[in-house]
Amino acid sequence: MELADNTFNAGAAKVDITPPLGTIINGDFRAHYARYIHDPLFAKAIVLKKEGMMAAIVVVDICVMPKNYVDQIRNEVSGKTGIAFADILISCTHTHAAGSVAEAYLSSVDAAYSKKLPGLIVEAVKQAKEKLRPAKIAFGGTDVPEHVLSRRYLMNEGYTPHSPVTGIREEVKTNPFGAESYIRQAATITDPGVAYLAIKGTDDSWISLLANYSLHYVGDWENGTISADYFGEFAASIQRKLDADNDFVGIMSNGTSGDINIWDFLNPGRYPSGHFEKSKLIGEDIAEHVFQSLSQISWEENPDLDTCYKELNIATRKPSAEELEQSKKIVAESNYETLHPDEEGLRKIYAREQVLLNEYPDTIQFPLHVIKIGTGLIGGLAAEIFAETGLWLKNQSPAERYFSISLANGNCGYVPPSGAFELGGYETWRSRTSYLEINAETSIRNKMIGLMKKFY
Repeated sequence: MELADNTFNAGAAKVDITPPLGTIINGDFRAHYARYIHDPLFAKAIVLKKEGMMAAIVVVDICVMPKNYVDQIRNEVSGKTGIAFADILISCTHTHAAGSVAEAYLSSVDAAYSKKLPGLIVEAVKQAKEKLRPAKIAFGGTDVPEHVLSRRYLMNEGYTPHSPVTGIREEVKTNPFGAESYIRQAATITDPGVAYLAIKGTDDSWISLLANYSLHYVGDWENGTISADYFGEFAASIQRKLDADNDFVGIMSNGTSGDINIWDFLNPGRYPSGHFEKSKLIGEDIAEHVFQSLSQISWEENPDLDTCYKELNIATRKPSAEELEQSKKIVAESNYETLHPDEEGLRKIYAREQVLLNEYPDTIQFPLHVIKIGTGLIGGLAAEIFAETGLWLKNQSPAERYFSISLANGNCGYVPPSGAFELGGYETWRSRTSYLEINAETSIRNKMIGLMKKFY
C-alpha cells in the first residue's frame, strides 16, 4: 500500500517468544526451570509513522532485560526497519514466569534463550511496519482501584523488620507473609488508573490497544510455569470484547508498580485461590472496564508524532570498604547451592549482592523516553518505579493524557522516592536490584517533566 507522508499510519504485530521446557526462569531469589507452559508469551509491537518519521513501541512478555541487551536489540531493529534508535521503546511486562535474559539474585541468564529472543523482537517490529496503514488514535482511561494494593506496610510493635544488608531495624516490611496481624497501615499510595492508547484504521477496523496499569504481576501459579500472567489475560479478553480479528494486537504494559501488587494481606480470602483463577479474573475485569470506557473517547484523525530520548547520568550506591570485606567473609562461608531464602539465607544472598555490586560502575546511564502521539504522551522509564512517582508525573504532565511504561529500554532496579529509604523495606535494600543513589527518583521525575515540556 502506498502511504502518504502527510497522514498518520499505524501497524501492529505479535511474535510468539515462548521458551522451551527446561529454560531458566528468573524473578525469584533462586532460579526455577520451565516445566509447564500455561499460555504463550509474545513480543508485541506497534509502529507509528507520520511525515517520514517512524516510532516503535514494543512490549515483551519477560521479567526484565538489561540496558545493554535492549540497546543491542534497538540497534538491530533500527538496522532492519529504518526506525531511529532513539524512536524505539522496548519494555518488559515483568511477568515472573518467562525465560531469563538477566541475572537476578541466584538466577542466571539462560544462554540459549538470551540468544534467541532478540531476533524474535526484531521480527515483531518488522511485521508491524509491514502492516502500516492509515490510522487514527484515541487516548482513554478508567479507574480499577480494587486490584492495586500496597506491598509495603508499617508494622505494629511486636514485629521488627530488619535489613539483611545492614542488620538495622526498619519501619517497613515488604510483603509481610505470616505477620499479617502486626500490620498497622500501608506505607505507600496506589495508582488506580488504567490508561490506554486505542488505534484503529481509518476504515474503523481495530489495529491495537495499548493499556497500562500499575500492578506488579499476579503470580498465581506454581514455580516452573511459563505464563504471560494477567497481562496476557487482559490482551485475550479485550480482543474478544472488541470482536476484533486476528490482526488485532492487545497489549498490557507495566505501569509504575514497584511498590504495588495484588497480595491482599488484610483481606486474603477475597480472590479465588486456584491456579490462574486470580490472574484471569483481574485481566478480564480490567478489560471490561476499558471496554465500557471506550464510548467516552475522542478519536484523533491525523495526530502529530514526535519523540524525545535522553540518558541521565546517575550515581550508584556501593558498599563501603568495611562492608565489602564483611560480605566477602560471609560469601566464603556460604553454600549457595543448598541455600534457602529464609532470614539467614537472605543475609547470605545480600552479602553476595554487595560483592557483585562492588564491580558496578560508579555512575550509570538511565534511559528516559517520551513519545508524543496527538494530544497524549507516553513515557518510558528504565526501572521499577513507585506509584507515587507515576502519579506525580501524570499530575505534572502538560499533556491531556499521559502514562508511564516501566522497565522500558533497560532495567536499573527499584527507584524508590527518597523518603522510602528512611523507612526501609525490600525495595531499598542495596543490591543489584536497588543500587541507584538515594535522590535518583527526584532527578528522574524532574528530567522527565523537562522532556515532556519540550513538546509544548
